[in-house]
Formats: sequence, C-alpha cells, structure tokens
Amino acid sequence: MARPSAETTRDRILTAANKLFYGEGIRAVSVDAIAEKAGLTKRSLYYHFRSKDELIEAYLVSRDQPNLAAFEGWFDAAEGSVADKTSAIFLNVARNARHPKWKGCGFLRTVAELANMPGHPAVAVGAAHKKKFEAWLAGRFSAAGIGGSDVLARQVSVLMDGAFAAMLTHRDPGYAEAAATAARELVHHRLGTADSSHS
Repeated sequence: MARPSAETTRDRILTAANKLFYGEGIRAVSVDAIAEKAGLTKRSLYYHFRSKDELIEAYLVSRDQPNLAAFEGWFDAAEGSVADKTSAIFLNVARNARHPKWKGCGFLRTVAELANMPGHPAVAVGAAHKKKFEAWLAGRFSAAGIGGSDVLARQVSVLMDGAFAAMLTHRDPGYAEAAATAARELVHHRLGTADSSHS
C-alpha cells in the first residue's frame, strides 16, 4: 500500500481542523482532537504545522478562496441588475444559514476569539478576506457605472457582517433577508444616480 503523500496528510489535517474549528470554536478544540479526527498522531500533525496558531491561520486561508468563489458564483448566477445580484448574495447566505450545521462566518468568529491577540496571523488572514470581498464588490459596482464604488462596497460589506452577527445572535436567517432588501435598495439608488448622471 502506497504511503500517503505529505500533501494528502496536510489536507487531512486541514479538513479535520475545518470541521472542528468551525463547529466548536478555535479555543475549544485541542491539537489532540484534530490529530485524532485526522487519524494521525500529534507528532505527525506537528510535522506539518509547527503550532496550533499556525494551524488556525491555515484553517482560515483554506476557507478564503472557496468563500469568495461562492459569493462570486451567487452574484453571477442571479438575474437582473447589479442591485438584484448583490441582493442574491445575501439571500444565498440566508439559505445556507438554515442548515443545521451553520455556525456563522468562520472569519468573524475566529477574529472575535482572538480579539485580545490583534497581532495573531489568523487575524490578518480574516481582515484580508474581508478586504478582498469589499474590493471585489467595488469592482462589480464600478463595472456597472456606479461612481464612488469603494464607498458603496464598504457599506454593503457592513450590511453583510451585520447580517452574519445578527443571525448568529438570534439564530434567524431573516436578518440576512432583511439585509438583502437593504443592500438591493442601496445599490439600486446608486444605480439610479449613475443613470441620471449620464442622461
């Protein structure tokens, strides 16, 4: 039987870390628990990740592109104006939040748990992820002819993170649906302003 490659072992560790860190929180989960879930010894885990902090950082890095790709996919698949497409992101988040294993935004939850450690590398990963989402939105708004797209993207990003926080607090996806309406109206208004400036 062929020995698993280093990449495969690393992926197994990250898969286990994703399930446990997202499901239970980073402070509640030990390295021993992750090693056990991955079917490895703790020594093998430390061969690939020098510390729990390094593993927490890698956990968030592994979620970065898949999450951004999901937002982009929802936006592109939605019909209608850029306002409708923006709203669709929130509506899909609301749909996902109805899944029994949904535990909120992994980036926000991790950064909150590390609030007393602002220099932690995972905090930088979380901040960078949020900035990428904001920059991506700004690009879509700019392409639609909306001036001040950076400001609008920041406003919509605040709505998104507010929706995540409210849903986690109240366990009610209706908050993301309310944010979807607010985001649609906000972008629609700016689209109207853009249209009138070209008339």
